Amino acid sequence: MNTPTSWKRSSHSGGGEGNDCVEVADLDTHLAVRDSKTPARAVVTFSAFAFAAFVEGLKGRPRR
Repeated sequence: MNTPTSWKRSSHSGGGEGNDCVEVADLDTHLAVRDSKTPARAVVTFSAFAFAAFVEGLKGRPRR
């Protein structure tokens, strides 16, 4: 699997430095996700189908 070179931050990342969010990178066949507060730590990868299902599952849920 390729190493992500370009991370994109959510447009809903909050104020300040915008470090209260996740970042996503496109790896052609998969998507990589990491915590913007600790980018050197673990990266989770999803197939495009699994990531889409994950995002759909989050829609409509109350924010905490």
